[in-house]
Amino acid sequence: MIINNPGGKSYDLIVVGGGHAGCEAALASARMGNSTLLATINIRDIARMPCNPAIGGLAKGQLVREIDALGGEMGLCIDAAGIQFKMLNRAKGPAVWSPRAQADKAVYHEKMLEALSSEEGLDIFEGEVEGIAVEEGRVTGVTISGERIRGKKAVLALGTFPNGLMHIGERKIPGGREGEPPSCLLSDDLAANGIERARLKTGTPARLKRSSIDFSRCQEQPGDISPVPFSFRTKKLNLDQISCYITYTNVETHDIIRKNIDRAPLFSGQIMGTGPRYCPSIEDKVIRFSGRDRHQIFLEPEGRGSEEIYINGLSTSLPVDIQEKMIRTVAGLEDSEIVRYGYAIEYDFFPPHQIHASLESRKIEGLYFAGQVNGTSGYEEAAAQGIVAGINASLSLRGEPPFLPGRHQAYAGVMVDDLITKEIDEPYRMFTSRAEHRLLLRQDNADERLFRYAVRYGLLEKGLWSEMISRKKRVMKAKRRLHREVIPAERINSLLENEGAPPATEARKAIQIARRPEIGVEKLEAILDGGGLGLGERELDMLGIEIKYDGYIARQKKMAHKLLKMDKMTIPDGFSFEIEALSREAREKLGRFRPETLGQASRISGVRNSDLSILMIFIEKLKKESKNSGRRGMNFR
Repeated sequence: MIINNPGGKSYDLIVVGGGHAGCEAALASARMGNSTLLATINIRDIARMPCNPAIGGLAKGQLVREIDALGGEMGLCIDAAGIQFKMLNRAKGPAVWSPRAQADKAVYHEKMLEALSSEEGLDIFEGEVEGIAVEEGRVTGVTISGERIRGKKAVLALGTFPNGLMHIGERKIPGGREGEPPSCLLSDDLAANGIERARLKTGTPARLKRSSIDFSRCQEQPGDISPVPFSFRTKKLNLDQISCYITYTNVETHDIIRKNIDRAPLFSGQIMGTGPRYCPSIEDKVIRFSGRDRHQIFLEPEGRGSEEIYINGLSTSLPVDIQEKMIRTVAGLEDSEIVRYGYAIEYDFFPPHQIHASLESRKIEGLYFAGQVNGTSGYEEAAAQGIVAGINASLSLRGEPPFLPGRHQAYAGVMVDDLITKEIDEPYRMFTSRAEHRLLLRQDNADERLFRYAVRYGLLEKGLWSEMISRKKRVMKAKRRLHREVIPAERINSLLENEGAPPATEARKAIQIARRPEIGVEKLEAILDGGGLGLGERELDMLGIEIKYDGYIARQKKMAHKLLKMDKMTIPDGFSFEIEALSREAREKLGRFRPETLGQASRISGVRNSDLSILMIFIEKLKKESKNSGRRGMNFR
């Protein structure tokens, strides 16, 4: 419900910021039964996509599936607002398949606002939060327009607004994004409360008028013939998809950039914050990869009825006159009309060594941080943090242990663990390569991994869990049948001949035939005794993965179990890392990051195996002494 004034009310949870992190945090909180306030500078900008008009992508698609499996809203919104759907990396193994969808940005905003407005127990208020109220080291509310709003917990999902400063050439414009003011008072107030802050940078490209582009000079990129929805709750997608297009920069484009590089804020010293290494500006790419004579550009529509085209791959903060010259050297864009110019933005973030794995502040009890304020980039990374923060704030209100997904359970767990154990010196982006157990963390099995938590916390109905269990049982039953059934050579050869494969010389178990890359489960069904397996399309995909990768999956599970032992060895609160036997670097890093488990300690750069052995000895010794003496001063969680 949208309200005009929250004055006089007291909330269980106050969420600051209406971006992707804030929306998921607020919805999770309200759905878990808490009175919740979502405070945002502008309601019209709730769930806005200020950069690329897309959800998902490599590793990001996995995050969206996990958000959905936890009862979040992002998957449902993109299913309703999507204008083109693709499953990326189909030519590779299922561990790296990732769904991605182009979005109608206006529809996405409308769907998320509708979900928020209709959620019982959730108030939405338009206003700037100027500070937090802290009493005895615990957050007790926020200040809006000089008025204090009481709250037992708070989630800060501020995006790029804290002391935001936009750059277009030599121009500097205070703002959290185009057309929006920065949030300076709250950032300064957090610093005054002892929260360390630093600066990062990100950017966005220009937008072009669709009717001014010659698409005949570009390569068309249609969507998948059978689009796959993001949400496990969406049964089927029925839509007319809109194509994207590919074009390229060229030598002339790069020459213009090089000749004017002194006017680029990133190279003139005007921008001090560090930008994303994996999503660099075009001027950064031209200088860094000087041997390349072209870079790929995607032309992506921002909506069905929108005239704006997003130039993915041409992010820039060059002056407007240079942007115009540069863009018009690209094939298909020679006569293009620029609707909005690209810009870079610098903003404050709060280094995440200051938070627990629950995303709660180590310095202020009940205060949670989610999204770009933790040093991440991307809508999906922000939304995943938002739902984790919302769940954990709610569990804390219930007096229950926090939800801490491990690296073997979720990409969200990988991301949070990376944030709290690594130096964040550039915007963090999720990649499949960051997950050592990525075959366990596939996009197709997020429901198997996380539905149980969503049902337990009241975020999803039990029926969805039951459906998933039934589906899993059907797949396992079919797998057992393939292990039992033996197929005569002549029947196998009738199938192999059609595939141009060498014939079989003897009968084989059906499971062995299904493992052959040229066969697969779908084709095998035609030669089984008694007909097919009776599985749906998704179940056949699941079975195929189980069969072809079961050995790899078993090995990853075994490895995850070993690592889990280290993650279960907790380090007590207040433990001193000033142990002479530890290396100097280990003492410094451990004291800075203050890991909560031995597993976290093992992932901190500079902590060696010998340091871990020493830590283990001291922790075990302390636990034994604590047990023998009955001491209660050390909390081993």
